[in-house]
Amino acid sequence: MRNRIVRGVAGTFILISLLLAIYLNINWLWFTAFVGANLLQSSITKWCLLEDILKKFGVSDSDKKCS
Repeated sequence: MRNRIVRGVAGTFILISLLLAIYLNINWLWFTAFVGANLLQSSITKWCLLEDILKKFGVSDSDKKCS
């Protein structure tokens, strides 16, 4: 579940920052680059701050379906 949330948040941040860059200011692309750099860092180090935050809030790591 946490993995899906992390992907969803990253994708949302990228899409929002692209829209902000198109409609407000091109400098919002720096935020897009920041998200991309964090995704790359996470793939190399296997550590993600958002996963740690979600873990502290009690979000489970399993993708089990509720019955």
